[in-house]
Amino acid sequence: MQRAESPHIKRMDQSAPDLTLRLHQYIREIDPGEWDRLAARDKNPFVSHGFLSALEASGSVGGDSGWYPYHAALRDGAGALLAAAPCYAKAHSYGEYVFDHGWAQALERAGGRYYPKLQIAAPFSPVPGARLLCAPGVAIGTVADALRQAATRMNCSSAHVTFCTEAEWGALGAAGWMQRVGVQYHWHNQDYADFEGFLAALSSRKRKAVRRERREAAAGLEIRTLRGPELTKRDWQAFYQFYLSTVDRKWGGAYLTESFFPRLGANLGDRVVMMLAYRAGKPIAGALNLLGDEALYGRNWGATEDVPFLHFELCYYQAIDFAITHGLKRVEAGAQGQHKIQRGYLPSQTFSAHWIAHRGLARAVAGFLEEERPAIADEMAMLGEQSPYRQAGEPN
Repeated sequence: MQRAESPHIKRMDQSAPDLTLRLHQYIREIDPGEWDRLAARDKNPFVSHGFLSALEASGSVGGDSGWYPYHAALRDGAGALLAAAPCYAKAHSYGEYVFDHGWAQALERAGGRYYPKLQIAAPFSPVPGARLLCAPGVAIGTVADALRQAATRMNCSSAHVTFCTEAEWGALGAAGWMQRVGVQYHWHNQDYADFEGFLAALSSRKRKAVRRERREAAAGLEIRTLRGPELTKRDWQAFYQFYLSTVDRKWGGAYLTESFFPRLGANLGDRVVMMLAYRAGKPIAGALNLLGDEALYGRNWGATEDVPFLHFELCYYQAIDFAITHGLKRVEAGAQGQHKIQRGYLPSQTFSAHWIAHRGLARAVAGFLEEERPAIADEMAMLGEQSPYRQAGEPN
C-alpha cells in the first residue's frame, strides 16, 4: 500500500470556519507537550506521545508493517491544538482485537475494496481509553466529522475508533457512526488493605485455589517487580525472547520489534512496570504492564520455561498485589481469557465505533451489530454468574 497524501481539511464546520485538520505521518511532527496535554486528560499511557513515538522509532509501525501513521491534529486559526487522535491507514486488520475480517471479505466479494481503512487506535493494545483527545469545549462530533472527511479524501473505505470510552462511543453514535461492544476482564480494587484482604473476599474454594497456584508458581523462583530505570539492557533482551516465545506458541506474528521495548522504557520511565521471575539468577519469564493514574494495564507476557501457574502469578496476582500497594482502582489484563474470572477479573464492556462509506456494506454491518449487542449483553450476564467472590450470607 502506498502512502496516501495527508489532507488538510479547512472550514469543515460552518459554525467554526477557522478549524483545520492536518494528518501527520510522524508523531514527532507534533509537539510532545501539546499532544500530552490532551492525552493526559484520559490518564492512559497508550495514547501518550512517548508510547506512540516508541512504536514509530522502533519500526513497529510504518515500513512494511501495514500500519501507516496519519495522526490527526485539529487546530484553530491561531494554531492552537484543540484535538488530536492516533490514526493509521491500515492495509490489513491485524493487531486490532476488534475483528472486521468478515466485513472486508464481504466488500471484496462484492467487487469493492476494503483496504486501506482509517484506524483510530493504540496499535496492538486492546486497552480502553480516549481515542479522540479533545480540549474542553471541543465537541467529539466535530472531530468525528473531520476524520470522516479525511478518510474520504484518502480513499479509505471506512474509519474505525476502537477501544474508545463509553462517552466517545455515545457521541460517535449520535454523529451517525455504528456502535459495537465487546467484553474484557478487569479487576476492581474494593479498598483492600493487602492481597489477603482481596482473598478474603473470594469464596473459600476459590481462595484456596489461588493460594495453591501462587505456591506452585513461585516454588524455586525469585519474583521481582521492576520499574522503568531499574530495567537493564539484559532484562529487555530477556523480555523480548519471552515475547517471541508467546508469539510462536500462538502461531502469530511479532508485531513489536526488539528495539520497541527499551525505547518504551526510556520514554515512559516509571510508568513501565515489569514482573520478572528468576531461576538461579536468570530471568525465565516476565509480564509487561503500563501504569496509568488509576489503573495498571497488562500488555505482554512470555516465558522460556513452562512453569505451572506462572502466567497467572506474573500477569494477574502480581498485578493485583501492585495495584493494592499503590492504591490503584483497577487492573486491566487485556483481551480475551475467560479463565481470568476465577482469578478475580470480572467481565467489563468495551466500546468501538465504525463508519463505512459503502452503503450496502454499512447496512449489512449495522444489522449485524444490532444482533451482536444483545448477544454480548447475554454473554456478560452469563459470565458474571461465574464470579469467584463470596455472595451475601455465604460463610467465609
